[in-house]
Amino acid sequence: MSTIYEHRRTALAQYLSEQEIEIAMITDPANVFYYSGFNSEPHERFMSLMIDTRVEQTILFVPALDKSAAEAVTDVTTIIPISDEQVPFEVVSNALSNDAKLFGVEKKSLNLFRYDSLRAFFPQAEVVDIQPFTDELRMRKSREEIELMQNAINIIEKVLAEGIKKVKVGMTELELTAEFETLMRELGADGPSFSTIVLSGEKAALPHGTPGDRQFQEGDFLLIDMGVVKDGYCSDTTRTFIIGEPTEKQKEIYDIVLKSNQAGINAVKAGVALKTFDIAARDVIANEGYDEYFNNRVGHGLGIEVHEEPSVHKNNENIANEGLVFTIEPGIYIPEYGGVRIEDTVYINEKGEAEVLTSFPRELQTL
Repeated sequence: MSTIYEHRRTALAQYLSEQEIEIAMITDPANVFYYSGFNSEPHERFMSLMIDTRVEQTILFVPALDKSAAEAVTDVTTIIPISDEQVPFEVVSNALSNDAKLFGVEKKSLNLFRYDSLRAFFPQAEVVDIQPFTDELRMRKSREEIELMQNAINIIEKVLAEGIKKVKVGMTELELTAEFETLMRELGADGPSFSTIVLSGEKAALPHGTPGDRQFQEGDFLLIDMGVVKDGYCSDTTRTFIIGEPTEKQKEIYDIVLKSNQAGINAVKAGVALKTFDIAARDVIANEGYDEYFNNRVGHGLGIEVHEEPSVHKNNENIANEGLVFTIEPGIYIPEYGGVRIEDTVYINEKGEAEVLTSFPRELQTL
């Protein structure tokens, strides 16, 4: 029985044939996982899934130390290890005939060093970008992928629910970060999907700030943005709390962001431009006079990577289709004062309708 990975490789091979591309060289670890089921970060070592359309052959090249791990999970039958003392493209050229003229590569992943090495062993080789095809394929999530993402979302919501019980005045951002990341493991995550963000008080005005030694105080904003990886798929959720009693201004800002978040979600459906969702959320904040404090896109795609296509911003004219998964995360960030972000994950389902995958309460909570 064919696997989901084989279906994806078949779709890629068909595209390669149509474009008369001889060899696909997939080197982005996320895409290697997408097409092979082998999920690994090779760091500086060479790893690639190659599809040679001339002889209908698929080869997974992996660092030698990862060979056993790859064999345990992938349905690719030909796996060639590359040891640390070998020259990667020499191994590749020995496995493929080196008269190949056209390689399909991911433009964002292929660096100049690798390109020069490719040309050294395949002197006739030219490269063409196949990233748009792979991005398009990956954007359209299957229901099976949604179930995997839902698992990751469920874990991070349990982590958040348990972790905020530990918040107290005098605790530092780093101490709470450590509590969250311990809970991630205890509740079944494979690890965080990005560096956990815990920001308090005026630091909550930094959308991607770094947790530090600042101690929580009465009246602080507490912005928490985190996610986990589970079985190769990511979650990414943000909630903002108030420690102690909120002021009227804090409640006003929170209420505006909540309305913006809901407006963005309400706008989500298939068949309209992606910019529609950003504009719907942005208009709420602009109409309340806070537009200068919301200076980033409203959302990004989510899946194998915590940031992937599509980018949901006010100039994106691309049409939203069934299968897309992305965040809706408006915010108001006032320098030296603080900020609020509320982030949810939305899926455009088979009916072209929005399914909100996150369920953690969005109403203002005080701790």
